[in-house]
Amino acid sequence: MDVPWNFRFGIVILGDSAVGKSSLLHRFTEGTFDESRQSPLGIDFKVYNMNFDPNVVIKLLLWDTAGQERFRSICKSYMRNSVGCILMFDVSQRQTFDRVDSWHQEVLDYVKPNPMFFLLVGHKSDLAVGRQVRKSEGEALAKKLNMLAYLEVSTKENINVSESFETLTRGIYNLYKKGKVPTRDNWQGFTVGAAIKKDPPVTKKSACCNCG
Repeated sequence: MDVPWNFRFGIVILGDSAVGKSSLLHRFTEGTFDESRQSPLGIDFKVYNMNFDPNVVIKLLLWDTAGQERFRSICKSYMRNSVGCILMFDVSQRQTFDRVDSWHQEVLDYVKPNPMFFLLVGHKSDLAVGRQVRKSEGEALAKKLNMLAYLEVSTKENINVSESFETLTRGIYNLYKKGKVPTRDNWQGFTVGAAIKKDPPVTKKSACCNCG
């Protein structure tokens, strides 16, 4: 049964192949980790409802994209119908970090004139040895590219997995409340659904609120 929702956000997970996009999505939505999990053949899709302020339900449409070039054209259609992007790299693979800038620019160029809000995620933060990207570098890049935040994540140890999706969703929601996220009839990236229900004020006369 479909749960009533107040907002619907399209969220796309991008980054080079094998940085852990599928692991992140499945750890978040299913609570499982499989080190042998293969990248999807194009797109993997999940739906997740997130509760925020009292009586506010945000429905997330989560798109996990393959990083291989041959699937790039498929991914673009999902970029266009998303408002948020988790852009991932592997802290133990320097080249995946070096390509974040080009991923970021490609997405911005393709989704225009619609907005896209980014969270930068460095995967495999549990590694004791083999790290090639410092946390300070991730933070600096996220700031340079005007992203919402930078988080280091381990799907293996379940570190900052839920926080990643919550940080991105909360950031977009807060920007909407400030009037910085547009809603357009022909854009499915950000959709306003049912009206937000507000609790009635607590007063001694609250039982007579319909008296006129």
